Amino acid sequence: MKNSLLKLREKLTEALNSVLPIIGIVMILCFTIAPISSSILLCFLMGAAMIVVGTMFFTLGAEISMTPMGERLGTAITRSKKLSIIVILGFVLGFIITISEPDLQVLAEQVPSIPNRTLILSVALGVGVFLVIALLRMLFSIALPHMLIVFYILAFVLTLFVPQSFLAVAFDSGGVTTGPMTVPFIMAFGIGISAIRNDRHASDDSFGLVALCSIGPILAVLILGMIYRPNESAYIPPVLPEISNSVELWELFRVGLPTYIREIAVSLFPIILFFGIFQIAVLKLSKRNLRKIIVGLVYTYIGLVLFLTGANVGFMPAGNYLGQVIASLDYNWIIVLIGMLIGFFIVKAEPAVYVLNKQVEEITDGAIPARAMSISLSIGVAVSIGIAMLRVLTGISILWFIIPGYAIALGLSFFVPKIFTAIAFDSGGVASGPMTATFLLPFAQGACTSVGGNIVTDAFGVVAMVAMTPLITIQILGMIYQMQQRSAPKDQVFSEPALDFDQLDDDAIIEL
Repeated sequence: MKNSLLKLREKLTEALNSVLPIIGIVMILCFTIAPISSSILLCFLMGAAMIVVGTMFFTLGAEISMTPMGERLGTAITRSKKLSIIVILGFVLGFIITISEPDLQVLAEQVPSIPNRTLILSVALGVGVFLVIALLRMLFSIALPHMLIVFYILAFVLTLFVPQSFLAVAFDSGGVTTGPMTVPFIMAFGIGISAIRNDRHASDDSFGLVALCSIGPILAVLILGMIYRPNESAYIPPVLPEISNSVELWELFRVGLPTYIREIAVSLFPIILFFGIFQIAVLKLSKRNLRKIIVGLVYTYIGLVLFLTGANVGFMPAGNYLGQVIASLDYNWIIVLIGMLIGFFIVKAEPAVYVLNKQVEEITDGAIPARAMSISLSIGVAVSIGIAMLRVLTGISILWFIIPGYAIALGLSFFVPKIFTAIAFDSGGVASGPMTATFLLPFAQGACTSVGGNIVTDAFGVVAMVAMTPLITIQILGMIYQMQQRSAPKDQVFSEPALDFDQLDDDAIIEL
């Protein structure tokens, strides 16, 4: 009990450090150049409090439930050594996790003209197919950069045959698919699969699943754009709250809470069912381990419900209104600088970023510290939000940034260690999570409304930009790391210990 309280306190401190800078920036804007009503401000603060508590519970829950579940499933599926079973179960797992992803639900609700179910099913099919491709890459030890080049070239070729209204949404869908539900599970799944390999590249190949799973939705939505011709539908901005007292403030969140209680229950159920079947048929974990996972799932559930309620009810209206106010100023160019400042700090509040940074630090035995990852991600996201705001003001096509950006990222992949390429392309999907979808995307939409731009082509694409720039900054971190390794004494160079995983049982592998 005491240990749990200490863990919760540690996670609360991390959550406060992540969210307080965003609160500070918004408060300064509200009291200076972007005045907003007391109703919106109170909703924002209430939402921020729920996000802090939700992040605390989620990060602890993911650590003690989602990660062990993913690792054990990955190990069990791969040990079957039957390619047909790996392909079928990989596809089913990718499909149900994507259906479960709250970020995708948020994006689908904001996209006009495409029915929610049509978009969600298309994206889920894309992830299912590409999770299978990612698993086969790991099993046959295929180089990640070559696969990334082939699939991204295919995506850019498809953009020539797709209406402009689908382009930004397609690249956005690749970012939101890898959110707080998907990332802990898929990354742990990859670690579990690589654990039964005893070659020296196993740890490198444990990353890269998120990277490939981010391409699937892009291709799926682009193909959808080629065969589906939706009716035009007007963009509906989020409703700005009007409250006069604290009771009405609570009522606003109380009304929204049941929606996310149901949504997260539906999201978690397929994953729990999938794991439960494996537990009965294959895993047969001890009662102690099973009890720990169940407690972690409860924490995860509570955390995601609070987080998404706070983000959707409190953050989304505030982001939209702030974007409108700042973009309507005579010196609206300042929104580029403000967007960069918000982007630098907001990525720290993404729940899945914590999971990525922690797993990178652990699997590299501290050679790639979480702090270095965090700073690199923040710089990348700051640049991406600055570019996104520039697009809102000017209406420049997203392809003018996406194509050169991915060309640079793919080019760097041939000059940095393999593990950095995999981590970089994973981090792009991880950085573009619920905070981006519920605050930065509405922020861009509000700004686009003020300047009279096209919401679908100009405002959408924020998530895509956030998913792209970390690919470059993390690989630059890899080049710096490589230069330091070359100049370091030989006895200080990081190397993976050679372990014979075939001689270990599942619990021993997980502990390692």
